[in-house]
Amino acid sequence: QVQLVESGGGLVQAGGSLRLSCAASGRTFSSYTMGWFRQAPGKEREFVAAISWSGGSLYYADSVKGRFTISRDNTKKTVYLQMNSLKPEDTAVYYCAARSGSYTYRGYEYDYWGQGTQVTVSS
Repeated sequence: QVQLVESGGGLVQAGGSLRLSCAASGRTFSSYTMGWFRQAPGKEREFVAAISWSGGSLYYADSVKGRFTISRDNTKKTVYLQMNSLKPEDTAVYYCAARSGSYTYRGYEYDYWGQGTQVTVSS
């Protein structure tokens, strides 16, 4: 069982930065692929980024490539999402998720989810 708790969301102006954190419980965190997803009002949840268990493989949605960076610290059982050059269209609730298998962008293939953190980017 893995519990995930996101933090770091907030209100920021366009062009600004935020760093999201996702703290995990459970002894097997280092074996999980971790992902970040987001859901804007009236829209479906979408994949943002993912990182392999070792941190050696990173994956990004085209919409955030070059602006967002995913990373993890297995000693702290935490995954991060550094978001730079934020745009109003990045406004959403951001969720972290964990899965015991290899990378996928499909949210339904993730086993555990956090409660989400709101990110609002003003123009």
